[in-house]
Amino acid sequence: MAGIYVHIPFCKKACHYCNFHFSTTHSLLPQMVQSIAVEIRLRKDYLTTPVSTIYFGGGTPSICSNEQLSSLINELKNDFTLAPDVEMTLEANPDDITINKLLHWKAIGINRLSIGVQSFREEDLQWMNRAHNASQAATAILLAKENGFDNISIDLIYGTPTLSDEQWQQNVQTAISLQVPHLSCYALTVESKTALDKMIERKKIEAPDPEKQARHFELLMEWMEAAGYEHYEISNFAKPNMRSKHNSSYWQGEHYIGLGPAAHSFNGNSRQWNIANNALYIQGIAAGNVPFEMEELTPIQALNEYIMTSLRTSEGMSFNYVQRIYGEEKAAEIRNNAAIYIQQENAVINNEFLQLTSKGKLLADGIAADLFSCD
Repeated sequence: MAGIYVHIPFCKKACHYCNFHFSTTHSLLPQMVQSIAVEIRLRKDYLTTPVSTIYFGGGTPSICSNEQLSSLINELKNDFTLAPDVEMTLEANPDDITINKLLHWKAIGINRLSIGVQSFREEDLQWMNRAHNASQAATAILLAKENGFDNISIDLIYGTPTLSDEQWQQNVQTAISLQVPHLSCYALTVESKTALDKMIERKKIEAPDPEKQARHFELLMEWMEAAGYEHYEISNFAKPNMRSKHNSSYWQGEHYIGLGPAAHSFNGNSRQWNIANNALYIQGIAAGNVPFEMEELTPIQALNEYIMTSLRTSEGMSFNYVQRIYGEEKAAEIRNNAAIYIQQENAVINNEFLQLTSKGKLLADGIAADLFSCD
């Protein structure tokens, strides 16, 4: 199976922590949708297996009109073979969600919503410069559930200067009480050249506290386990059978195509990414070419990618898989390098899978990097 990611890089309002480089006027939105439709036709031969997941991300594709979304879905159906049970996700801002839109999304095949809640607290949302308010955050979830969407994910941000431990617990408990089946939770990160980065540099606002972020993550793991959620990937928690199929395909190394500016594609042997500049992307498509860069993955790069992505999952990294694909020597090398983390109780070996413990998940990227092969 394969996946499709459609990147629509527009939002109503840029967040302080967001590093997207797009105009908030939306004057290019109609052209962008038309260009993505053309790219779909130009790249219809990239995938050779049926498509099991489609993900409209951004930006916030919920700003698209009903007609614009319908046109893209019809184009995808015309040019790709879709699995009968295709998971079709739409990222949506709470303030974009209306009964009219929900009914239309359902009618055109959207069967999963990823709602950018970020927080149920007014102070946090104002600090992050979000377009919606706390009331809209909860109302959007209830409205979606009332209009036929039972497969819902929300995003929550932790570790902000405005969020205490108790307030973070209130946020999480609100999501649990609303019976949201899937949560994606991220520590606030400061990207260079964003508004947030500049304000911290000028000491206008407080920088995130790494110790608080680690504590929030540890508390999150405890609360979600107690509520019956599966911690199936570092940042993702799901009720039984409610994992994101689309994101899971990334971590499992499935093939996927990315459509739109800055979107990435992977076919098992190479990775490519479209130009990020909106205007240049539209110009390139108008000339009949998809403007992208590409790199062929060496066996070592592919192995390191597998180490990085698999260690983020609850299943972990398979020594048997590494041995079968990359050889016994590589498997032994990783096992030897992982010994220190097993000794420190940051990792365990379970049925020949290397898995991170709750403690080790705080160090996931560093552990993966230490296990990378260099030759």
